[in-house]
Amino acid sequence: MIRVRTVHTAGLEAAELRQIRSLMDEAFDGSFTDDDWDHTVGGMHGVLQEDGQVLAHGAVVQRRLLHRGRAIRTGYVEGVAVRADRRGRGYAAAVMNELEDIIRAAYQLGALSASHVAEGFYIARGWLAWTGPTSVLAPSGITRTPEDDDSTFVLLTDSEVELDVSDALTCDWRDGDVW
Repeated sequence: MIRVRTVHTAGLEAAELRQIRSLMDEAFDGSFTDDDWDHTVGGMHGVLQEDGQVLAHGAVVQRRLLHRGRAIRTGYVEGVAVRADRRGRGYAAAVMNELEDIIRAAYQLGALSASHVAEGFYIARGWLAWTGPTSVLAPSGITRTPEDDDSTFVLLTDSEVELDVSDALTCDWRDGDVW
């Protein structure tokens, strides 16, 4: 049986954090930056381990997305990865089950930025592709992020939030990749 532990960053031991960072570096072929790591910590983690080794991971951090004049409390998914020798066993799905439960319990919306390879995985789980223009609330004001228009996905968790996935969506500012 696959068991995923959910834990806040503060509850992870230093050795676990090192293993998670190493998994990210491996899974993203060395393109996982220090900013990406900073985006991944500070929230809740889904960690799948076996014999003390991290095999799969994902995190949910709080962000604010702006849509139609409203700031939406959003659980943003970061750092989803499975060790190469364990892929295809349902580990990513098990991690996402836990993360989606956290999002549904604590946030009005879930959001993430997915690679083209992972799009089908998220769509099959009920995530919606954002088809409207994306932007960031940068220090200089709202700035378009057209490079992210086709990689943003949302999971509606609050029936009070009205979304139009063909309309504009703006994320809060952060260093590195904003989406």
